[in-house]
Amino acid sequence: MNLILEKLKEMASTVIPIAIIVFIVNFTLIPLGAPVLIRFLIGTVLVVLGLALFLIGVDIGITPFGDHVGESLARSNKLCLVLIAGLILGFFISIAEPGLLVLGGQIDTVTQGSISATSLFIVVSVGMAFMISAGFLRVFFNVQLKYFLLAIYTIIFILAIFTSEEFLAISFDASGATTGVLAVPFILALSTGISKLKKDSVASEEDSFGLVALASSGAIVGVMLLDIFTGDKAFSHDLSLEMTATDKILKPFVDLFSKQFREAVISLLPLLLIYLILQVLVFKLSKRENRKILTGFVLSFVGLLVFLLGVNGGFFEVGVLLGQGLAAMETKTWLLIIAFLIGLVTILAEPAVYVLTNQIEDVTSGSVKKGAVSIFLCIGVGLAVVLAVLRIIIPDIKLWYILLPGYLMALSMMKWTPNLFIGIAFDAGGTATGPMTATFILAFVQGVADASPQASLLTEGFGMISLVAMAPIVALQILGIIFNSKSKSKKGA
Repeated sequence: MNLILEKLKEMASTVIPIAIIVFIVNFTLIPLGAPVLIRFLIGTVLVVLGLALFLIGVDIGITPFGDHVGESLARSNKLCLVLIAGLILGFFISIAEPGLLVLGGQIDTVTQGSISATSLFIVVSVGMAFMISAGFLRVFFNVQLKYFLLAIYTIIFILAIFTSEEFLAISFDASGATTGVLAVPFILALSTGISKLKKDSVASEEDSFGLVALASSGAIVGVMLLDIFTGDKAFSHDLSLEMTATDKILKPFVDLFSKQFREAVISLLPLLLIYLILQVLVFKLSKRENRKILTGFVLSFVGLLVFLLGVNGGFFEVGVLLGQGLAAMETKTWLLIIAFLIGLVTILAEPAVYVLTNQIEDVTSGSVKKGAVSIFLCIGVGLAVVLAVLRIIIPDIKLWYILLPGYLMALSMMKWTPNLFIGIAFDAGGTATGPMTATFILAFVQGVADASPQASLLTEGFGMISLVAMAPIVALQILGIIFNSKSKSKKGA
């Protein structure tokens, strides 16, 4: 019971700032109406409850599952087994990610089925699976992360030349959305286990990070290849977001229940089956520990279902309406201010960021404080959301004009960044784009694009997640360079 209350308090403290911003804007700038606000409140409660239950389930079930897999692979020391495990687990952990479920549904809706959610899930999961296996190989053969990242992003830049504008935004967005509250703890647990293959403690510490970054890069490659090999598609650039206006408060939640139930089952059932098979053949855990992990899966399922109902029933609607209302105002100053504030508070609401910052402090034995990491993340993500909005209201700013110099800067900075911080920074890029970013900020930005006559919902409505994913990579490498400089100064003294 204490654990549930602790998680509820944790999630409430992170989601409440978003609710406060919504209510302030409602009473000062854009009246949203009583039914919409009540649905938003119900959605907020469901999001808090759903994420709390989901995270408890991840903590007591799915993360220990990842720990056991990592330890088993480290004990086996068999390359073939490591690669197969990476492929299978990488594929199914991606499909179960809540952020990707939300993004896939939005892309399917906005493109009117031209890019189906199913096809997106498959290519993203395949790309993620291959890159997780490649990440295992990197540790096995002692290849430095910086060289691996340079190689994969060189491939991404080349593929980008042949990728359409619509798919460019979607590919980078999918990369961020696929590494959230489920994938990050599981992948971090795997990487910690695999890093034990190293006898050198420093090398093991460095290899505890970087796998999330490689997994998310696989999603980019997967979506780009989907575009290149499926040929040109006819997309309408006059699409609009139509929010279902109803005074019946509970109707959207009731209508969505069966669909979200199916999605939650499809997402978690494969992982559960894999666990059951490994329990019989490999783990052979005690009845008590097995029961605890199975309870974790049940809580994760209930939490995911409740979360999806909250997001799609009331949370997403308000994000869109907020974006539409602010974009329609004559002055854009308030739009940019609210965009920065939403980015700043939403990053604090990302559960995966909480997991990562704690692990950073643990792995570095407290030398890198989670507070310092959080400050750099907040500023970076706030500015990223502002850039996403500026790209919509100033049509001449293309997504690639920001992504290319941003990633070139990030890759160049690796020369001066300590190896540990390179893994942390690129992992943070994936963890910053979880369910809060893929729901509320995505809805807000799509609302801005929908209300801007010069913008296309398909091209400008997506791409925000990619900018949010890029910001922490730059911000935390700056923190790493500062940390390294201070460490050298102390040694010199």
